[in-house]
Amino acid sequence: MIELTHDGVGRIVEVGGQRPLPAELPVLPLRETVALPDTLIPLAIGQERSVKLVDDVLAGDRMLVMVAARDTQTESPGPDQLYDVGVVGSIARMMKVPDGSLRILVQGAERVRIDGWVRETPYLVAQITELPDVLRESPELTALERNVQQTFAEIVEQVPYLPEELQVAVANIDDAVTLANLIAGSLRLKTEEKQGLLEEPDVQRRLRRLAEILAREAEVIQIGSKIQSQVQSELEKGQREFVLRQQLKAIQVELGEFDEAAAEAATLREQLDAARLPEDARAQADRELRRLESLPPQAAEYGVIRTYLEWLAELPWAVSTTDNLDLQHARAVLDEDHYDIEQVKDRIIEFLAVRQLTAAAGEQPAGSILCLVGPPGVGKTSIGRSIAKALGREFERISAGGVRDESEIRGHRRTYIGAMPGTIMRALRDAGSRNPLFMIDEIDKMGSDWRGDPASAMLEVLDPEQNATFRDHYLDVPFDLTDVMFLTTANTLDTIPRPLLDRMEVIQLAGYTADEKLQIAKRYLVPRQIERNGLKKSWISFSDGALKAIITDYTREAGVRGLERVIGTVCRRVAREIAESGGRRPAKRIAIGEERARELLGKARFHEEARRRTREPGVATGLAWTPVGGDVLFIEAAAMPGKGGLTITGQLGEVMRESAQAALTFVRGHAAEIAPGVEDDWFATHDLHLHVPAGAIPKDGPSAGITMTTALASLLSGRPVSGDVAMTGEVTLTGQVLPIGGLKEKALAAQRNGIRMVIAPAANEADIEDIPEHLRRHLSFLFVDDVREVLNAALEPARGVARAPDAAAASLGGEPG
Repeated sequence: MIELTHDGVGRIVEVGGQRPLPAELPVLPLRETVALPDTLIPLAIGQERSVKLVDDVLAGDRMLVMVAARDTQTESPGPDQLYDVGVVGSIARMMKVPDGSLRILVQGAERVRIDGWVRETPYLVAQITELPDVLRESPELTALERNVQQTFAEIVEQVPYLPEELQVAVANIDDAVTLANLIAGSLRLKTEEKQGLLEEPDVQRRLRRLAEILAREAEVIQIGSKIQSQVQSELEKGQREFVLRQQLKAIQVELGEFDEAAAEAATLREQLDAARLPEDARAQADRELRRLESLPPQAAEYGVIRTYLEWLAELPWAVSTTDNLDLQHARAVLDEDHYDIEQVKDRIIEFLAVRQLTAAAGEQPAGSILCLVGPPGVGKTSIGRSIAKALGREFERISAGGVRDESEIRGHRRTYIGAMPGTIMRALRDAGSRNPLFMIDEIDKMGSDWRGDPASAMLEVLDPEQNATFRDHYLDVPFDLTDVMFLTTANTLDTIPRPLLDRMEVIQLAGYTADEKLQIAKRYLVPRQIERNGLKKSWISFSDGALKAIITDYTREAGVRGLERVIGTVCRRVAREIAESGGRRPAKRIAIGEERARELLGKARFHEEARRRTREPGVATGLAWTPVGGDVLFIEAAAMPGKGGLTITGQLGEVMRESAQAALTFVRGHAAEIAPGVEDDWFATHDLHLHVPAGAIPKDGPSAGITMTTALASLLSGRPVSGDVAMTGEVTLTGQVLPIGGLKEKALAAQRNGIRMVIAPAANEADIEDIPEHLRRHLSFLFVDDVREVLNAALEPARGVARAPDAAAASLGGEPG
């Protein structure tokens, strides 16, 4: 050790008659351990090279160098992975273990520096030089010694793993170097911190660093003790209350003074404990529970508080189901329950794939609310059931149709008589888990009045940024809805408020073609109706011809709800025949063919009207979009002697009236081109009448523009419109055809009504991809930019002089738009 005298001259002081150090010594790498001088270090030796090293050292002078590894994860660290400063040690004791490893006890001695490496096999050997301590006697050094001794003594009193003997040993040490080594070796410090203390030659600076480490450890121990005392206090308080309540119950039972109100309060407390409420909700429940215990059962408020606490205890605060995110399983479930609608299925699989990846990364999936929009009967609600089935979640349906009171969503405040939670909290209780699938049906049919706007309340429910703290007015505590999966359904988007629509991703379900309906009927509807009407599959069968006749002649809808009803009618009438004949099993299977189906159902309800109604000039077939699917729209035009007036009837909206004016302006401006030879004053000497039948149904929208133009051109030229052509598109004064919406729905309506060609705007050509391929094979599309192309394709050759028919065909109601 180097000791500095008062004149600053250093002299070497020999300590305890130590042996001179060899120039080279074997090196034993240490993992997660740093050896310090003047300490005993127990080590476990397992690696083959380390066992060889110990055997050779024991056969020699028993001396080695212990050096810590920089990376504790490296199994066999090399020279570059070891620190440069270590400690010479002498093996004091060795013990062999049955598994072949060794246990040794090493006495640390001098601190040395690695100057170079002699060899690496069979174990490391290095050149070393001693690194002596630098000790400068001063008052500051003395103060540091005392500070370190006092702080370490306080730590020993509070840390279980430090024996009390250390406190006495440290107090009796006068040497600063020994003091620092003993304390540093006793504490559980990081490898980097211990190595830093070892490499510091200046004893005073080493003690200062050790004092900082001890101060930090003392603060951590103090904070840990404070936390432990708080936890212990809470546990003791809960245990004390439990014991006292049990004793009170036993005393009351012994005295025959058993209090039913107290028993009820105790039951509620047990239910609240089992519900595992969040901290703020539990604090509210405890306040109400104390109020309940202080009230007599006869008090009016007693029942209100009890009901409130029962609601809190019944909600699934900590109960959830595990999602099944297997995409193949989800696809199989969707294919089993629904035919076709591939676009919808693909989007749902994508939705589940995102949840699978975010769950694998341990992240909260971004909230996404799907809104299924389509006509009635296309399977919107059943898709929701299939998604819940695929995920393994509970399914709850909430009907929003006709809801006009905000309290239906958020609940009533408890100050009102008969108050109860809103439909969201009620559905959560019924589901029994905090992550069900909620299907909010008919979200487009919510209203609003003086009682509030339920659509605004629904914003908080569906917005992922807000529903983490959804607060029902009745419960008045926040409930986290982020784990709930929301699906909504609607027939139209027009009546959904824009802020609410922005929260949802819209998926359109346009309806089914005749071929799709046939497959759906065979796979799902017929088996279900056979079972529901008490029949068996071995008793009755439906041919494809019968089902096609039912689809075309007895139903006309976008979905399949009416189709299922008609199939049910056939099954009921067959069931009646079987019951009237004694209820016995038929001798042979009853085959329902086309003729048998017509016999059971009576005359057909629907016919292909397009050809009949467009036989005379002045009638054109348009296509309309309605909330219940697409439909055809017959527009008729008539002329009579007059002064050039225009009459428009059929309960048309303002937009549709303007389309009629634009159509008339184009036809008047191009009369010579449309009907060569027409008199110049024909429009001045005739009044025109445009009519859209089904006048009881309001109609509006711009897409009937080319249909009105075609009807007027047909009237003027005397050329009837082809009976197998229908059209849709907005017209301008210059004859341009502008794009429209709902092409798929309109194409399905055209197929249902026997149309063979659909004329649509060229800008809608990209929408052809949404139309099923099998429908495109049976229905031709003509995409046009100019109304002249429409007239050339739709009008038949002239058969005579242009004269207006007295009447034309009627139309089914709809909104061309």
